[in-house]
Amino acid sequence: MAATGTFRMVSEEEQAMRAKLEHLTVKDHGPVFGPCHKLPGHTVQKAKDELNETDDRRTSSLKELRAMIKDRAAEGDDLAKPVMERFGDKPDSLLLRFLRARKFDVVRAHELMKGYVRFRKEYPELFENMTPEAVRSTIEAGYPVVLPSRDKYGHVVMLFNIENWDLEEITFDEILRAYCVILEKLLENEETQINGFVLIENFKGFTMQHASGIKPAELKKMVDMLQDSFPARFKAVHVTHQPWYFTTTYNVVKPFMKSKLLERVFVHGDELDNYMKEFDAEILPSDFDGKAPVSDCQAIANKLFGSEDTAL
Repeated sequence: MAATGTFRMVSEEEQAMRAKLEHLTVKDHGPVFGPCHKLPGHTVQKAKDELNETDDRRTSSLKELRAMIKDRAAEGDDLAKPVMERFGDKPDSLLLRFLRARKFDVVRAHELMKGYVRFRKEYPELFENMTPEAVRSTIEAGYPVVLPSRDKYGHVVMLFNIENWDLEEITFDEILRAYCVILEKLLENEETQINGFVLIENFKGFTMQHASGIKPAELKKMVDMLQDSFPARFKAVHVTHQPWYFTTTYNVVKPFMKSKLLERVFVHGDELDNYMKEFDAEILPSDFDGKAPVSDCQAIANKLFGSEDTAL
């Protein structure tokens, strides 16, 4: 009888957490910056329901993944060897990011590790001679902005406002570098590993110069970053206020995108009803059609790196 009572109690707790997941607000989540000291109960439930994560599964999957890293490297796979070199002696907490990003499918988690290594091999220019000062200055210019509050689903929200972007002053690669550094930094937080990211891109100021200045190879590089290269869950990309000729640029990008990512891109134009259903206006800055002040990019850089340039 005691066991039955215990089972019913756990079941009721799960039921309550699932009910909570249906009615979340921005106040139900932990901070974006810094470590996660304790996962909210509803986020633990989400990890169980969406990612197949339990204490037992976590332990067994980490063990399996460590064995696979060694075995595949011994088989002589080109990318498996650098995966072994990069991750073989790393703590469980780092491997766990890849398992969560692939719903505890160990084979797919190992493939993602290979993708992580491949991206760095294919695009060394994003990672070589990277100085904290250079990345920091890009983020302080607002490329991109990280909102200090999660959305109601617990996602980290990253913003890109193209209007004032001068391609000659800040290159496409410099912006991608900033994204890479931000992703690495914020993925240290377990809540972010489970809930993932959303991107909002305001194309109101997208000029013909922007359209002609961004090369197809650069756009492919951006898509590769979003696909199979980071242990991150990219849940949505929202595009707003795009001019008619945005379609030409988007059509260049589309062939590089897998169906899963394509399904998560929402192009709103000036019809923002569905966009505003996804986000609380209180957390969105005014230049993204919200009620909050325009973001303080210097403060965001300080939260990411501290007040000194020694974070990388």
